[in-house]
Amino acid sequence: MNLVLIGYRGTGKTEVSTRLASALGFERVGMDETLVQRFGTSIPEFVKNYGWSAFRDAEAALASELGRRENLVVDCGGGVIVRDENITNLRSHGKVVWLTATVNTIVERIGNDNQRPSLTGTKSFTEEVEEVLKERLPLYQKACDIAICTDQRTIEDIVLEILTWWNKPAGQLTGE
Repeated sequence: MNLVLIGYRGTGKTEVSTRLASALGFERVGMDETLVQRFGTSIPEFVKNYGWSAFRDAEAALASELGRRENLVVDCGGGVIVRDENITNLRSHGKVVWLTATVNTIVERIGNDNQRPSLTGTKSFTEEVEEVLKERLPLYQKACDIAICTDQRTIEDIVLEILTWWNKPAGQLTGE
């Protein structure tokens, strides 16, 4: 069984996934990191040269590959949920945790990160976050087994909440 983290950029997936993998003795796989390694270039550069569609195709192939493996903590890119097939593949051997945060928290955390390409290309960073979150909200909700807000919380607290949920009997692994 895999533990899959989804959520918008800047919600804490990388740090939380690192700590979870250590606590569970699982391998951590960062999807964006893996794609950068395979591409031999940054995501912004790849998207500039080949477009978002090619990036999403590569992401889907990786999701399919990871969905066939076991004992992973998977740190998904923020847009993995835009294709239903990705969630189907990742869920095939996994449970999905959605890390959430407010627009203000996200802007504070990643406002100066130039390794994250613009998703709209035309709006201010704050407007872009608001717009994309609004579009993706139903996709994140549909994809997850549990949602956890990361606003004003320590990584340790978030990890503990996920581990407590993860260690429940399989029939109780819901966010309700």
